[in-house]
Amino acid sequence: MKIFFSTVHDRERLNKLLFFLSELLPARRQELTETAADLSTGMTMEIKPQSSRSRPQENYYRKWVREFGKHCGLTPSEMHDEILCIHFGIEETETPFGIKRRPAKRSKNSTRDEYTELVNTLIRVASEMNFSIPEPRHDDG
Repeated sequence: MKIFFSTVHDRERLNKLLFFLSELLPARRQELTETAADLSTGMTMEIKPQSSRSRPQENYYRKWVREFGKHCGLTPSEMHDEILCIHFGIEETETPFGIKRRPAKRSKNSTRDEYTELVNTLIRVASEMNFSIPEPRHDDG
């Protein structure tokens, strides 16, 4: 759902909403204050469901898939696809360029537990290839 604020009346309500949010989210107060400072053209707020995996969990995975990819001579995207293929299995598709190997499933809609298993696959595969990834902290996923 997107909410548009553009009129003077909307700006008054928006300021009240931003004040409420800054009280609710004190760690984001500075960001909210900076955002509220420039309302010359109005504002759009978007409300949508949060993904089921946590941001620290995803950050941990992305950091270590990138580092492991460097170790293996792969780009982060190539390394991610390799881990997905190992974790979820592969599909082979005939194309004009020959047979293409792709992951049977993507991680986009994974639950928190499924994503944790993907992280564990990354750690296991890296270990098998003599690349050490530290165990995630509790807040990493």
